[in-house]
Amino acid sequence: MGSFRKVYDRILEVIAVILIVGVTAIVVLGVGYRWAGYSLVWYDEVAAIALAWLTYYAGALAALRGAHIGFSGFVNALPANLRVAATWFSSGVTIAFFALLAVTGVQVVQVLAGITLVSLPEVSQQIVASVIPIASVMFIVAEMLRLPEVLQEARRGPLIDHEVKEALEAIQATDEMQGTEGRAP
Repeated sequence: MGSFRKVYDRILEVIAVILIVGVTAIVVLGVGYRWAGYSLVWYDEVAAIALAWLTYYAGALAALRGAHIGFSGFVNALPANLRVAATWFSSGVTIAFFALLAVTGVQVVQVLAGITLVSLPEVSQQIVASVIPIASVMFIVAEMLRLPEVLQEARRGPLIDHEVKEALEAIQATDEMQGTEGRAP
């Protein structure tokens, strides 16, 4: 399961980077055209869609990495058995919400049949809205992949906040680099 999680993390990361580059390119292109005295008819609509897609797919990546807002302070104040129950409850609610969002997203995609973008009539609104069910399923997979780790952490002791965990890893990496730099080969 660990290797699948690493591959899944990499896939989500690549999608997020591609979308970041895409949003950046669209904005720079739009600004450049306006600076030159022209305007792109599709700029506003496509930039907004690209940003929404980035939000959905990067949200799944954040879920996999445990970077979403949580209540670790509240959960950490609970005894071990209640920490585990709260973790199960939290993940259950999250998965149920995104399952409902995925089903609703599929319904929205079906309703949008035959409707196109205003500025690009050759692009279907179904493609635009497909991000809702796809990213919802990706979020559920991310939550399920992360759940065993979080449950183990809840059983062991206090949950570690994502930012604190990253800071500790950065300090450890810095210490390791400094420890190896000063030594002769």
